[in-house]
Amino acid sequence: MTLVAPPRGDNAMSAQNSPRTTLPSKSTSPDAGSPREPRRRLALLRATDVYAVLGAAAASLSITALLFTRLLPFSGGLGFTLVAYGLFLGLYALLVSFDEDGPAVRDRVAAVLAQSLGLLMLAALAFVVVYTLWEGRKALPHLNFYTQDMASAGPLDPLAAGGILHAITGTLEQIGIALVVTVPTGLLCAVFLNEVPGRFARFVRTIVEAMTALPSIVAGLFIYATAILTLGLDRSGLAAALALSVMMLPIIIRAADVVIRLVPGPLREAAYALGTSRWRTVWHVVLPTARSGLTTSVILGTARGIGETSPVLLTAGFTAVTNTDPLSGPQISLPLATFEFIKSPEPTMIARGFGTAAVLMALVLLLFVAARVIGGRGPGRLTRRQEHRRVLASRRDAARFAVRAEEQLDSGSRASAPTRSAS
Repeated sequence: MTLVAPPRGDNAMSAQNSPRTTLPSKSTSPDAGSPREPRRRLALLRATDVYAVLGAAAASLSITALLFTRLLPFSGGLGFTLVAYGLFLGLYALLVSFDEDGPAVRDRVAAVLAQSLGLLMLAALAFVVVYTLWEGRKALPHLNFYTQDMASAGPLDPLAAGGILHAITGTLEQIGIALVVTVPTGLLCAVFLNEVPGRFARFVRTIVEAMTALPSIVAGLFIYATAILTLGLDRSGLAAALALSVMMLPIIIRAADVVIRLVPGPLREAAYALGTSRWRTVWHVVLPTARSGLTTSVILGTARGIGETSPVLLTAGFTAVTNTDPLSGPQISLPLATFEFIKSPEPTMIARGFGTAAVLMALVLLLFVAARVIGGRGPGRLTRRQEHRRVLASRRDAARFAVRAEEQLDSGSRASAPTRSAS
């Protein structure tokens, strides 16, 4: 393909015979003898893929049923599922190989494997939620289940008496105190690991990574030995919150550290080029940019701490009475109440246990939604109050600029008045 400049002067006639670039028009049709190029399909899901999946699934189930019922002395649901799944992958690869080459076959098999595992995890989660709600359906409709404690109810009492108010109060107070301790400490430590690199920062990162696998019973024993036995602190909600903080802190630090690393370096460099100090750069550039990821780190830490049972049992004890004072007296949480209810052989207590687990899941969901609403905005997005303050500040700036312009006009007219009179 050759591009030729437009003809000039006497070379116009010779330039007409030179090769030019021509673009095919939409109206031109290919010759009758030339084959038409097939149009490439851009859709991610094709009919052949659906047929291959359905055919492989039907064939694997049929062959597995034949093996388990007629040919081999196999039995059991788990073995049936594993054999059927292995046959499904093999048959799907065989069916895809009829139309695709080797790399495409491996890509399709890997995609089906990843999607099937994702569906398996989703099904397991749905089973846990549905099973918990179904088993606790007898206790959840009762209003007293949320407004009373177990001070005047026993294992043989019906579901119309007693509730989990003491467990809800204890969980909210303990997780609230733990968040007050862990959120600023964890975010500050994550900022330190990224903004102040060095040998000590590497040592702290190693300790944090090791603490992420700390067993919960060890955290409870640590607070029991240091805060209760050594310092003389009572077994209370505060001690349980400290034990939960030990569990939540490394999770928040590790997740926040990874998120802050993803902040682009040019943003920091631009702030430093404008003469901004390091702490202002972190406060106004780094943290707002990583706000959504930092919220996720807090959510992960909350999920780790809110479901722990053994630290609360060691540091706060067990009680059937509502205790709103986290500084003294035993205090129970929702996971610990679930554990105590499920241990009883009475059907009403078991129903209370599953109802307590359902309330715990609802509380976790509520906390997650609140965290997303508070800190889930992207970088640069403002709340309505912030936008209102920004508009008011812009109006004040416009009024100040208008006054300054009028003052400049008045001063200019006063300066030019003697000149005209003198002339």
